[in-house]
This record gives sequence, structure tokens and C-alpha cells, in this order.
Amino acid sequence: MRPPAGAQLTLAGAMSRADRSAFGNRIAAGTAAEKKAQTLAPLKGILPSLRVEAGYVRTTDPIGAFGSTLRQRTITQADFDPSHLNYPGAIGNYQGGIVLEQPLLNADAWLGRRAALRASDASRASEDWTRLSIRVEVVRAYYGAVLAAERATMLRSAARAAHAHQTQAEAMVRQGLVTKSDALLAAVRAGEMDAQLAEAEGGATTARRQLAVLLGGDGSDLPADVAAPAVLPSADRIRAVIGADTASIIPQSRADVDAAARGLEAARADARRARSTYLPRINSFARYDWNSPDRVYGGDKNWTAGIMASWSPFAGASEIADVRSSSAREAEARAQAEAAQANARLDAEQTRTTLAVALTRLAISERAITQSVEAHRIVARKYDGGLATVVELLDAQTAETQSALSFAQARYAVIVSAAERRRAVGNDPATLAALDDSSAVAPSASTPSHEPQ
Repeated sequence: MRPPAGAQLTLAGAMSRADRSAFGNRIAAGTAAEKKAQTLAPLKGILPSLRVEAGYVRTTDPIGAFGSTLRQRTITQADFDPSHLNYPGAIGNYQGGIVLEQPLLNADAWLGRRAALRASDASRASEDWTRLSIRVEVVRAYYGAVLAAERATMLRSAARAAHAHQTQAEAMVRQGLVTKSDALLAAVRAGEMDAQLAEAEGGATTARRQLAVLLGGDGSDLPADVAAPAVLPSADRIRAVIGADTASIIPQSRADVDAAARGLEAARADARRARSTYLPRINSFARYDWNSPDRVYGGDKNWTAGIMASWSPFAGASEIADVRSSSAREAEARAQAEAAQANARLDAEQTRTTLAVALTRLAISERAITQSVEAHRIVARKYDGGLATVVELLDAQTAETQSALSFAQARYAVIVSAAERRRAVGNDPATLAALDDSSAVAPSASTPSHEPQ
């Protein structure tokens, strides 16, 4: 059920929607279903088959006419007259048959079945990895939209403060307390803030559209129900949720590594299948046949049963090409499996470092936001008393705004790093849905709001 227009979309809801509708997940699911269906094809050389036949022929061919008469069991002494044998009249025959065929020994079919099953397992593991990877992208896009919205809010507040500084400077120029250059500098800074605000508002719209497309939207509009929260979770909330990720986690089995391993098994089985085409094949069959001049499945029935062995030691160069290409695919799959394992180990180490750095930056930016707010307050009071220049005031405001933006960016970086860390060690990024706790909001200092009175 779709949420009502304007309802806030949670991270858990976004991931659930992506699991169902994201283009990458749908493509991966289709590929996995195709590979699973292909596992049935080799059963043709393993399971019995039943075929029903029916037909009608009319002929004046001497052998065909005599054979049809014999099959119908209507032969008389007159049928052996040489003139009748040589120049028979046209005779019609309704043919009916039921044929049962049972493969007994087809090594290529059994090995092909094993290869298809392993390929299906690999595709299913790839689907799982795609789902986890898209969940990481959902975290990135979801909180990217939140970051963009929070950034726009900060710059909106900063723009108001800049215009208030401009108004204050202009009033002080009229009172003869400062020079006109103060008012001009304040106007320039206010214009810069307006430009940044316009860019931020456009970025917020784009981020929301990107999130909608990631969740399966067509990108032509902005769905009303893709409304992310206005602010990122607080630093304390983020630390509480991702705290376990900073420990020495023992990596679990990763779906991409499993997919590569299953792919190697499939390639090995396929290489054996290709070589097995040089082996003999043994198949059995049994059939009932009816022949009648009047109707299908009429007359007396005949039965036939037998076993057929066939061996093709050479049938052109196709088997040689199959063997060589399957061996090359096995070598390629082996390299891919080794690469997947190496990349998984590297990814685990890199994400651990990245997350540690992100947490360090978060702590630094958290202190900086408090310091910049206080510095702006002090400079504003000094400017009111004529003890500071407008440049100092505007620089202090800029420092506060940049600190607030950096603090938001630092919180976002920790969340994304945590999602990537969880995927890297084989865990599910969906556990970050714990950040959906609406009671956890960013500290008020993250939004610059100091305006002169």
C-alpha cells in the first residue's frame, strides 16, 4: 500500500520499495529466473519422454502400398499377383503411435545438468549481492536527499542572517557609525548566500528525484510520497546504531564471492560436459503402432522395443571448439573467483579505515560547530559595539555556516560508510533502518540561526 501524499518515507520503507521495484533488483531477479529455467533443459537427456503420433498417407508406391496393406493385416493371396505388386492401386493408411523413450547413459546430459544448477546458484547469489548493493545505494540516496534538504535549510537560515547583517550595516552607514564599504561588502555576501541557496534548493530537488528513480520511478516527476526527513539523525544516534561496526568484525560469507565460487563450479562442470561428448550414448525406446484404412488408432496394434547405442568419435570440429571454449571459460571463472576473494578482503580493510576516518571527522566537526557558533556570537556583539569590522562579522557567519554544512556532511559520511562497511563484511545494510527513530534529531547548532537583533 502506497503511503498518502506528503507522508514521510522511512529508510526501511525505501529499502522495502527498492527490493520490490528497483530496476537493478528486477533485472537481477529476471536473470536468476532465466538461469533457473535453464536447469530444466538438460533433463531431456535424463528423463523419459512420451510422444503421441498420428497421421495419414495415401500412396501408389509399390513398397509403400504393400507395406501399408501388410501393417493393416489385410493381405490376401491376390495381393501377391506380380501385376498388382508392380502397379498397385492407391491405398490410404491412418497411422497412430505412442512412443516412450528412456535415456540410459548420456554423460553430457548429467554433467550439463550439474553445470546448469551451479550456474543457477551463481545467478541467485548475484541477485542477493545486487539486492545488498542497491540497499547501500538506497542509504546513500535516501540520506543524500535528507542532507540536501538540511543543507538548503541551513543556507536559507544563513541567507536570512546575511540579509539581516546587510540591513544592519546599511542602518549603521546612515547613522555614520561605519563606512559605505561595510554595507557593500554585506550586500555582496548576501548575494553569495542567495546563490548558494538557489543551488542547494535545486540540489534538493535533484536528490529527491534520484531517490525516486532508484526506487523504481520513471524519473518524469517527483512522487508526493517520496518525502525524506528534514534533518539527518543526530551524531549520538548515529554512533549508537553503528557502534558495533567499529569493532574488529569477522567478515562473513559474501554473496558476490559465493556467486564467483558457484560460477567456477559451473564452468568446471561444463568443461567436463564438453569432454563427455566423446563418450558413447545409450538410449532405450518402446512404442505401440496402429495402422488402419478407416481411422486413427484403428486396427490391430504392434509393439516395438529396443536399445540403441551411438558413438561419434568425430563429428567435425564442433566438439573440439566446445572443449576448448569450455576450458577457457573455466580458466576465466577461476580468475574471477580468486579476484572476488581478493577484492572482498581489500573491501573489508578499506571500509574499516573509511569508517574510522569518518567517525574522526564527525567528532572534529561536532566540536567545530559549537566553536563557530560561539565565535559568531562574540564577533556580532563586538561589531554592534564598533569593535569589529564587517569583514570579521561576515567571516564569522561564513565560518558558522560552513561548520554546520561540514557537520551535516560528516554525519552523512558516517552513515554511508557504515552501510558500505556492513556490505563489505557480509552483513545486511538494512539494519541501518534503526536510524529511522524519529526522536533522534540533529542538535540545533547544526542550523546557523544567529541574526542581529
